Amino acid sequence: MTKKINVFANLKSDFSSGLVVFLVALPLCLGIALASGAPLFSGIISGVIGGIVVGYLSQSHLSVSGPAAGLTAIVLTAITDLGSFNSFLLAVLIAGIIQLVLGFIKAGTISNYFPNNVIEGMLAGIGVIIILKQIPHAFGYDPDFEGDEAFFQLDGQNSFSEIFQVVNHVQLGSIIIALISLAILILWNKITFLKSIKLVPPALVAVIVSILLNEFFIQSGSNLAILKEHLVSLPVPTSLEEFKNIIVTPDFSAISNSKVWIVAITIAVVASIETLLCIEASDRMDALKRYTNTNVELKAQGIGNILSALLGGLPMTSVVVRTTANNTAGAKSKMSTIIHGGLLLVSVLAIPSILNKIPLATLAAVLLMVGYKLANPATVKHFWEKGKYQFIPFIATFAAVVFTDLLKGVALGMIISVIFVLKGNMKRAYNFRKEQYQDGDVIHIDLAQEVSFLNKAAIKETIASIPSNSKVIINASDTVYIAHDVLDLIKEFKKIRSKEENIKVKLIGFKEGYDLENSGEDEKHVFVESKKNNYKN
Repeated sequence: MTKKINVFANLKSDFSSGLVVFLVALPLCLGIALASGAPLFSGIISGVIGGIVVGYLSQSHLSVSGPAAGLTAIVLTAITDLGSFNSFLLAVLIAGIIQLVLGFIKAGTISNYFPNNVIEGMLAGIGVIIILKQIPHAFGYDPDFEGDEAFFQLDGQNSFSEIFQVVNHVQLGSIIIALISLAILILWNKITFLKSIKLVPPALVAVIVSILLNEFFIQSGSNLAILKEHLVSLPVPTSLEEFKNIIVTPDFSAISNSKVWIVAITIAVVASIETLLCIEASDRMDALKRYTNTNVELKAQGIGNILSALLGGLPMTSVVVRTTANNTAGAKSKMSTIIHGGLLLVSVLAIPSILNKIPLATLAAVLLMVGYKLANPATVKHFWEKGKYQFIPFIATFAAVVFTDLLKGVALGMIISVIFVLKGNMKRAYNFRKEQYQDGDVIHIDLAQEVSFLNKAAIKETIASIPSNSKVIINASDTVYIAHDVLDLIKEFKKIRSKEENIKVKLIGFKEGYDLENSGEDEKHVFVESKKNNYKN
């Protein structure tokens, strides 16, 4: 059960973290809109609604919602296929309704089946991706936005090859500002005097210092000055009419277009999965170990996407990068998320020209710190020490997220985890032992408390390997449930193969029927326990 807390109880720390998330979210909202082929302001609209509306409705204490890089390719393709952004907005609206329905039918419980090692592997992979993506920005190379959660980019480059492009685009002013920003972020909580100033977040100090320093470079005519193309770029409406023109509404006449429905279902499924993954990750990060109702989260995301579509915004999900930045900055409740959305709204209306002075190198420094905390080497060591069944899914998820994308990485980790579960089930299905006597060896097969269809392959292989003229005792005294398939297997072995190969079989503890609680299944195979000492064929 999620513990209810007063969202105003930690206003100082929540405002500080909300400010940090705002600084991280602003360029991402714009960049995702640019990469998606959508109006730039649509990313801001999605970020505002994701912060204020979804933040208010959600029960998550740390999660931050907004436009996601994971949806970029889907959005770009969909806008092209549908022929207009207005038709695409209708698809987003329908996707929101589908998510709302998924919440009501409790589809959010699927998140309970994501293993911790897969979630941690995903977070570590995202951390490395963030670092790789931000290194070029720290050196003053700002290519077209490439997304924060994918290896391959829209410009044909990838996370590694883009770094090598830095050599031809080094900007000394950006490097200086990135290093100063990193120094502020690292030392702020280490120096006693600065650490005591809790109300002022180090990220804000880094931003203010970088703006002032770059203004000094510009005014002094220094070649260190960072030019416009390396600064935040926010639309600046000069009149109410220009602002009204920014708002776009869905084209409801496209409701009969089958492509609209296909896009809607695709967005609903992908956005829901990414959200559930992020919610699991945010709950893992939470120092207070609070749990989020994922069904409520799907409803909140659905309402958020409906409103975003009606106002001309991009589809949204809960986003790992912003959520991690929120946690790292010290957020205590969802008030931080709401504050970040409010700051986005106020800033784009009131001070867009000031925001456009922020160097991208400073934001890169903030994200480099976030990435390091996600991909901390101590996490890798932790899972290594837990053994191969924990480490292999973790490292596979980590590598796949870095070299492909979030969903493919998690899918690989889940597949490996399931294989290990199946393998574990095979081992736990029974205990095999052989006792030696003068008149011949006796093979004992002691069945586990529950024997499911997953154990069929292992039991079948064991029975098949029993040599002719053997003596076998199959003991089900401690077994509560045996699957239909396994019962058939044992029955056929006793009645047919044992007679053909002169195998003496003794069955102990088998019941007349097995009921699997709450399954509605009732196994009616009859096995009568033999109380005699001889082996019956």
